[in-house]
Amino acid sequence: MPYCSHCGNQVGTNDIFCSRCGTRQPVAPRPAVDPLSRLSPRVAAALCYIPVVGWIASIIVLASDRFRHDHRIRFHAFQGLYLFVAWLIVDQVIRPLFSGLPGAFFPVHKVLDVILMLTWIFMLVKVSHDETYSLPIIGDLAEKSAAER
Repeated sequence: MPYCSHCGNQVGTNDIFCSRCGTRQPVAPRPAVDPLSRLSPRVAAALCYIPVVGWIASIIVLASDRFRHDHRIRFHAFQGLYLFVAWLIVDQVIRPLFSGLPGAFFPVHKVLDVILMLTWIFMLVKVSHDETYSLPIIGDLAEKSAAER
């Protein structure tokens, strides 16, 4: 049982005021709750592969204390980030490069966009089945990044 901070009278744990002197009792701070504590590893990995916005989930997963030592989830977070970087390269570099060429009738950037979208969907399916799949080139980079502490 706690005691009053002013007069020393015994007070209840939920008492806001002392029954003898009426002094307001200090409130013990509640422990911080991790917002990712209820998130399962499978869902965390799947969120990293949501097309176009999965990079946000990847950064949150990589920054969280909960998944800091989970190599598999960190791998998926890095691989999701690198897929997003590949999409940015296609969108910001390859698209303007090929659309500016005279007589460029073959839409290379659209083919690459479709390939990246199918890769995101493929990875969502793999992660939903709790499988780890390492993509060529990107998977090696993600493996190296996840291994670093």
